[in-house]
Parts: sequence; structure tokens; C-alpha cells
Amino acid sequence: MKTYSKFNKAICLSLLLIFGLTIFTSCERIYRKWNSNGLQVGDKVDSLNGVYVFYNANVGNVKGRNTSADGYNIGLKYQCVEFVKRYYYQHLNHKMPDSYGHAKDFYQKGLGDGKRTKRRNLIQYSNPSNSKPKVDDLLVFDGTTTNKYGHVAIISKVTDSKIEIIQQNPGPYGPSRETFKLKHSNGKWKIDTNKAMGWLRKE
Repeated sequence: MKTYSKFNKAICLSLLLIFGLTIFTSCERIYRKWNSNGLQVGDKVDSLNGVYVFYNANVGNVKGRNTSADGYNIGLKYQCVEFVKRYYYQHLNHKMPDSYGHAKDFYQKGLGDGKRTKRRNLIQYSNPSNSKPKVDDLLVFDGTTTNKYGHVAIISKVTDSKIEIIQQNPGPYGPSRETFKLKHSNGKWKIDTNKAMGWLRKE
């Protein structure tokens, strides 16, 4: 009986090992398929006005802190915040008085439409707003159940019916460009996504 019991245990262990190897191999194949874009963290994937967007793969990846030659904190590589602050620093020659905070913190809740936010030294417009979005505005998205830190992007194109944004760190398979409908009603301009809290502008 003991020999039979040992034999059964050996079979069970063998089956578990085979099952585990099968699962591992399947997961590895799925990963290789999903990673077929061939991009590595830090690869250039897009640019606007000479400021590059870098690939970051998974949204939680961090490759150290990016600081300017004069010590200004640009942000954690290659998070969404790092790109928008680098864009404002390089293209618009703008330094934010408060250079820290999560993406959603760029929008100051309770501040009136068209008022200046002291933390960023930018004019803040709510969504909807009396002011139409413009190219180079910094768009702020609220946190969600899957991303509690929110998201930020730069508005790269504007028409009377839609906007285009350029963004860094949208996820391993997210696009660097995305469009949203723009609506104008009762004198208000609204970017048609509930996630967008508002936009900031250098004026």
C-alpha cells in the first residue's frame, strides 16, 4: 500500500509539474505576442515641436528622475508628468513653482474658470469652460479606479469639433496621440470625456 501511495504521489507531482510548465509556456507565448512592437523603455515614439515622447511600457515603470542642468525637477522617467513638464520647460520656457505632484494634482479643484493656479503659475480652465482649448494647453485627467493618479497630456491640434492630444505613458499598447470630440453649447467649450477636469495655459 505504501508503494502504491508513493506511486500516486509521484504521478500527481509529475502532472502538477507538467501543468505548471504548460501554463508558463503559454504565458510566455502571450507575452511575446503582446510585446511584438519591439519597443524598449526609453525609445522615442513621437514628438511635438522637437520635444520627444518616450516609450515606458507598463504605466508603473520609473527610470529615475529627470532634472534639468539648472536643477529643475522635470519628473520621473517616463511618466506622463515628465513629458508635459519637459514640454513646457523646453518649448515654452516655463518652470512650475511647485514641480511635484501626481498628474491629477495639476488641476486645482475649486479654482474659478480662467484663474491662475499658483502651484503651476498657469491659467486654469475648467471642463466645460468659457475659453476654447488651444494648442500647447496642458490637459488634466482625473484619477480612475484603475489609475488613481490621473493623467496629463498636451493638446496638439484643435478644431471646432475635436482636439488631439499627445501623451507619454498611456500603457504598453496605448497610442501617443488620441482625439476627443469638442462641443460648444451655451457659450461653453467642453472636451467630451468625463475624465478631463480641465486644461492649463501659459499666458
